[in-house]
Amino acid sequence: MSKIEVDAIEPQSGTALTVGASGDTVTVTGNDVRSDAYKASDGGNLVSQSGTTITLGASGDTINVASGATLVGGGIEWQSSIVTAATHTASAGQGLWLNTSSNAITLTLPSSPSVGDQVIFTDYARNWGTNAITLNLNSEKFQGNATPVPVYDTTGESVNIVYSGSTNGWIPNTDGAVIFKTPQTYSVSTLVVAGGGGGAVNGTAGGGAGGFRTSTESFSPAVTYTVTIGTGGAGSTSTGDNNGHGYKGIDSSLSGTGITTISSAGGGGGLYNNSGAVNGSGGSGGGGYGATVGSGNTPSTSPAQGFDGGAGASGSASGGGGGASQAGTATSNTVGGVGGNGAASSITGSAVNYAGGGGGGSEQPGAGVAGGSGGGGQGGSRATNPGGSGGTNLGGGGGGGGYPGSGGAGGSGVVILSMASANFSGTTTGSPTESTSGGNKILTFTGSGSYTG
Repeated sequence: MSKIEVDAIEPQSGTALTVGASGDTVTVTGNDVRSDAYKASDGGNLVSQSGTTITLGASGDTINVASGATLVGGGIEWQSSIVTAATHTASAGQGLWLNTSSNAITLTLPSSPSVGDQVIFTDYARNWGTNAITLNLNSEKFQGNATPVPVYDTTGESVNIVYSGSTNGWIPNTDGAVIFKTPQTYSVSTLVVAGGGGGAVNGTAGGGAGGFRTSTESFSPAVTYTVTIGTGGAGSTSTGDNNGHGYKGIDSSLSGTGITTISSAGGGGGLYNNSGAVNGSGGSGGGGYGATVGSGNTPSTSPAQGFDGGAGASGSASGGGGGASQAGTATSNTVGGVGGNGAASSITGSAVNYAGGGGGGSEQPGAGVAGGSGGGGQGGSRATNPGGSGGTNLGGGGGGGGYPGSGGAGGSGVVILSMASANFSGTTTGSPTESTSGGNKILTFTGSGSYTG
């Protein structure tokens, strides 16, 4: 077989070089074809004959990639213009300097990308932490998901993304945050109950229950949700202690990025006289000494987180505190008003009543009246003296004190989360009680803490 050894092959005229004639088979033997100018055929790798630079074609030539073939390793072409506009469309193979000193930027990714297409974008002025980069996916996926759209908001990041195909779409090859950019949310049922209000002193009103709120929220992976548990308000011990009024309960709440903070208001304290309406208002209202009663559902929520206290009869007996499902009962002049009933929740798998109002206190010798279902403290009387305490972790209002006697303390609140067991991350603080019901994992917080999705 003849062999030709030359340093270069150039076309005799024009810029097209043809190896072989129509119908011929051109074979490249071995693993490597060594040339500085090469029109590839099947069978070999192109390796530089000298130095490290390989030139395809001469100046003015057009290099064509045949139909069905892929040119690999074309490299990234860094753009000379700094991107500052609020919107910009990238092309495959571009390196982009994104300057968000003046505004955030939405970067639209290439349409109809091919496998292996890359885009690199970099925080030119180290301002992404102030004005972030949001990607417009242009009908493609990112990390296998169409939503949410990725946001890069870490100062100094440089991001390299590669298109992997229609199944998973764009995949970060490198990025500074190294976190999942398209987290998928999951549903969590919540119950938030605040601390109940304390009862008033010496034959006066019962405390209102803590606010009772339920909701269904969408949690995201890696997001921390903070739980705050409100304590119950103290009962008044004398006419000089908070002017005889029971103390308000403390709010409970659940908060975190991506959800609206759920805050239940502490229950209003029972009223010793007609001048304590503000002290008596809260999730549910404290009972009244006379015609003045504590207002429930304060601040206002929909549905209502609690109801008003019941009215009293000055100098004889006082009204019961409001509960989560009904107002406190007014006194019948000699007997204190019954506390308003709480509300039931089956979030733990079994129905439990929460947030009952405290019973009103009385100066009469008979037994004290009952608090509302859901932890409402019993009202005191001349025979029983102090009012009963509200139910712990039920948000019950404290019972009004008998004559003479202290008001009962309100019960502490609770926050409960229920989610599919498959979604439970296992990351908590504050030592919540963990249980299961059916296919759900249930977290019961009786003290402040957190859950990370």
